[in-house]
Amino acid sequence: MYRQGLRPGQAPLKLFLGQKGCRAVSSKLPICCSSTKLLQDLPRVVLKAGKARFLGKGGHPLVFSGAVDRVVGRPAPVAGDAVIVADGADAPIAWGLFNPDSMYRVRIMQAMHELAKSGHSTPLSEQAVDVTALLQARIIAAHQLRLSLQLPSAHTNVYRLINSEGDRLSGLIVDVLNDQIVVASTAAWAERYRQEVERGLAEATGLSHITWRRNEAMLRAEGLDATSGPEPTDDAPKAAKDAAEQNVRICENGVQLVASPLGQKTGFYADQRDSRLLVRSLAVGKHVLDLYCYSGGFALNAALGGAISTKGVDTSASAIDLARQNAQLNTWNGSAPEFLVQDAADYMKQELAASKAAASSSSTRPDLIILDPPKLAPNRQSLNRALSHYRRLNTLAMTLLAPRGLLMTCSCSGAVAQSSSFLPMLQDAATAAGRKITVLRVAGAASDHTLDPSCPEGAYLTNVLLAVA
Repeated sequence: MYRQGLRPGQAPLKLFLGQKGCRAVSSKLPICCSSTKLLQDLPRVVLKAGKARFLGKGGHPLVFSGAVDRVVGRPAPVAGDAVIVADGADAPIAWGLFNPDSMYRVRIMQAMHELAKSGHSTPLSEQAVDVTALLQARIIAAHQLRLSLQLPSAHTNVYRLINSEGDRLSGLIVDVLNDQIVVASTAAWAERYRQEVERGLAEATGLSHITWRRNEAMLRAEGLDATSGPEPTDDAPKAAKDAAEQNVRICENGVQLVASPLGQKTGFYADQRDSRLLVRSLAVGKHVLDLYCYSGGFALNAALGGAISTKGVDTSASAIDLARQNAQLNTWNGSAPEFLVQDAADYMKQELAASKAAASSSSTRPDLIILDPPKLAPNRQSLNRALSHYRRLNTLAMTLLAPRGLLMTCSCSGAVAQSSSFLPMLQDAATAAGRKITVLRVAGAASDHTLDPSCPEGAYLTNVLLAVA
């Protein structure tokens, strides 16, 4: 059994920072790393006056570049180096991992009050810290938390193991797909400590198959060069043929699925697990339409729940191929789901036109629509444009939906979640569609997608269930 982040010969009260075993992954990352360091020997990032209040007890886990007054230390710290964060009066308040090129200048690892509570008799300034040991401890803690959530279980073996700031490892996302681990790296420190992260994941979980995926766009913002390595990015996933060779069988709430570690994101959207199960309970006796269905998670649950008919629509041919494979893996008492390659908006317009032309009755219109488009607002600057797009899509969905139908509509844009603009947008869409809506449920990601309450930016998913009269 792995011993809670302690290595042979390591003192139990030793704190966290050593950089043993780091390797270069970019010209901007160090080839050799120093071993354990004392707090008093670390470079210091001194904040502007008044900025330290955001980093107090239970404070924000990120130091933004605009909050920094100066960096003190020779040689100057480089990406992934540990630094002390000090307030405007030069009093230490935390330590973290530095990046001179990132808007996230320091990712906080521990506050000074945490070190003071460690029970160590040595003065703080003389204490040693070890990044590798802390990474191991955080990974173990994340794994134990998922075990307490019954993940994995006999019915579910796909879940989020590490959720960035929610598990105090900012910039690191880790999903488990059955017997495989998929890592999404978005921070320079994660690239620098890749070996340590992979080793910690393997030791904590007992899983050895790890796919490491660099998010090139975010790593460029971190000051790292692009790589020509085998790992694809979210923006440019591997071709369907390559992805198919890497497919892995998974199970979510008893639904059999195929996931692709080289597909979208980390291969599967585990954040909607609870909402997919809800759809299963709502679908009996209904005509269900799953828009932007990806690999068919909502549609499969609807069909298993007893829907009269279920159709999934997505513009990605490779995603629809996955959805059709998933349909073949499950047993259907009623009708199996159908899947179609088409743009969701075009499909809704087509169905509305056909309905008007045939003067068809409401019984042939969907009684339950799931609308789960991709991220439309990657940042605050794109928020207004994204809201207009969401409004158009939801207006179409509400117009198409049968009277007294249900609409589950989603946004995975953090900018939308932080702006609290999703519900007002839905009201505008209802007005445009000439429908009356009632909010039945507002939810976010599943419980394994942990959140740090001091970092609300981590809440990105909004899932709203509406009754549409």
